[in-house]
Amino acid sequence: MKTALILSGGGARGIAHVGVAQALWERGVRPDVISATSSGAFVGALLGYGYEPMDILKIIRDTSFYPYLRFGIGKNGLLHIRKMEDVFRKFIPENTFESLKTPLNVTATDIVSGEEVRFQSGELALPVLASCCIPGLFSPMHYNGHDLVDGGVLNNLPIEPVLGNADYMIGSHCNPFNLDKPLKRTTEIVYRSLILAMHTKTKARFAKCDLQIEPPALSRFSIFDFRKADQLFEVGYSYAIELLNKVAISE
Repeated sequence: MKTALILSGGGARGIAHVGVAQALWERGVRPDVISATSSGAFVGALLGYGYEPMDILKIIRDTSFYPYLRFGIGKNGLLHIRKMEDVFRKFIPENTFESLKTPLNVTATDIVSGEEVRFQSGELALPVLASCCIPGLFSPMHYNGHDLVDGGVLNNLPIEPVLGNADYMIGSHCNPFNLDKPLKRTTEIVYRSLILAMHTKTKARFAKCDLQIEPPALSRFSIFDFRKADQLFEVGYSYAIELLNKVAISE
């Protein structure tokens, strides 16, 4: 049976995907293909390369992302995520989709044409980082003739690249439709608005997954809560473990 893992965007909440992966790995469930967007693409690339979930948690915990972002402010006042390329290549030095042990599909959005753009071969770092460019926070990334922003703008749970290419689809969605935490930053409000605009389509995609993982406790976290990596990991892990104890997944 061929298994696909689909990882949504969600800023810092994407760290919960790492906990979900730990629970799946412990059950002996490892995907044959990964489809991901935004922060899910970042996690998906590291998982695809062969890092164990606990190693990825350590990478996130030990890496200070803020200096790379702070020095990337451009004329329009937005951050340039391209500065993160050096960090990314430190962990995947080959910097190609082909170097991954598990095939990965990355989805981004062309902000000019209004079309979804998919990547699955060639250079790895820039497509992944382009997929993380939250509008209103990061400048669009010009790459391969496209002006790219967060893949979640058009598709925050990209199941389409693996439809018909997998027998069992596991969807990990870390952008809860209900929030308990007040929105304090303008960028949070902009991002939340985008998510709500995609609400119906995301729910329809999620419904097509054979196993649906969406930890309710993520509603307490912000997309900027990177310093709460351990808590986010635990939320994903504990919820997935509880869910897996109730379902049977054939190998």
